[in-house]
Amino acid sequence: MAITVARAQGKYIWDLSGRKYLDFISGISVNVLGHRPPAVVKAVKDQLGKYMHVSNLYTDMTQEKYADLLIKKTFPGKVFFSNSGTEANELAIKFVRKAGEGKNKFRIISFANSFHGRSMSTLSATGQKKFHEGFRPLLTGFDFAKFNDISSVKKLISPR
Repeated sequence: MAITVARAQGKYIWDLSGRKYLDFISGISVNVLGHRPPAVVKAVKDQLGKYMHVSNLYTDMTQEKYADLLIKKTFPGKVFFSNSGTEANELAIKFVRKAGEGKNKFRIISFANSFHGRSMSTLSATGQKKFHEGFRPLLTGFDFAKFNDISSVKKLISPR
């Protein structure tokens, strides 16, 4: 069913005919706060009033503030802001492969039916064959466990 979205608010979307739908997809999990949450709309408008985007060649005070908050709320370390989930996953995969380089210890456990992005490494981590079609050979080093089955994960954990 193709729906052309005219507008959205909260957990609902409306098509061009004015028909209202409950959005169970949430922008493929991007809109976890719903569509157009007032606090997010205000923050975006405030930011756009200053500037829209600068590259990471410049210091962005808003990013600095949130990086500090992330470190305080989680654990000491570094924060890197990426442009997308694919890019964030790509970086995580690179970290693992870099840490295991030369030791043959770069196995990554993913899950069947998962989706991690459309770059070569994130496609390789994706547990859905339909996304692999046309892009083989994929990168090696990925094992797939059954979702919500801790024993299938434990079977894949090894010193390698």
